[in-house]
Amino acid sequence: MAKGTVFEPVTRHRQSDRRRRTLLAICGDARHDGVVSPTELGARPPSPAVLEHLASASRSLVRTVDSLAEEELRAPSLLPRWSRAHLVAHLALNAEGLTSVLRGAALGAAVPMYRSPEARDSDIEELATRDASVLRDRLLGSVTELSEAVATVPADRWSARAQRTPGNRATFAAADVPLMRLREVALHHADLDMPFTRADWTPGVAELLAESLSHRVHTPCTLHAHDLGRTWAAGEGDSVSPGPTVSGTAADLAWWLSGRGGGDGLDTDSGELPRTGAW
Repeated sequence: MAKGTVFEPVTRHRQSDRRRRTLLAICGDARHDGVVSPTELGARPPSPAVLEHLASASRSLVRTVDSLAEEELRAPSLLPRWSRAHLVAHLALNAEGLTSVLRGAALGAAVPMYRSPEARDSDIEELATRDASVLRDRLLGSVTELSEAVATVPADRWSARAQRTPGNRATFAAADVPLMRLREVALHHADLDMPFTRADWTPGVAELLAESLSHRVHTPCTLHAHDLGRTWAAGEGDSVSPGPTVSGTAADLAWWLSGRGGGDGLDTDSGELPRTGAW
């Protein structure tokens, strides 16, 4: 366990009133719940553009979930073994966990997103069984509280770091939270397998996703988003070669980079797409 007291996560139903503690500050990396890459200490506040995209994407998600009838929620999502109800439950609990992180950051406390990996999974399973009205209310409430939590973080607290679960060496900065959440909202909205797809992402959201996921390619390559007129380096490795060029819309690139699909809509000058990590 890292130095300092790690608080229990704050949810809509339970909030900690314990005293402040010293914030955990260990650099690291993680691979789910939107946690994709670490931010250096001394992080700046999230950009207004990211916050605006998150607010708009969250409203769109809530509208979609509000439109789902009970039987539609029980139908499969695009994710293996998860129904749409599982996705909605995950999105609500993810927002609650990130709200806990930001509330802790505002107080100088190290608050993890979840109590443990097992608790995260069991909470999703339990919430997914609830009625549609409960799921809708929980999602809306969590979206609202996360937005309010963002507004409470002082400028000098955005560099505060938190863990996904207690004891996990991987950490992320409070400043990463809005972009982490935007990835979750945008990707999982499309995962609901409703009329909303990645093609419905705004250009700004698609660009942010493609940029922030570009390190997930296993080998160096060049990405070209022809709809944005942008090209950038991607991937990891020691090769001095820029590698193959992968071209497509920013949305198709982001979808592939997230480990979804088989690269539909993409072209490469090498004849074979580089491998990406599973989400």
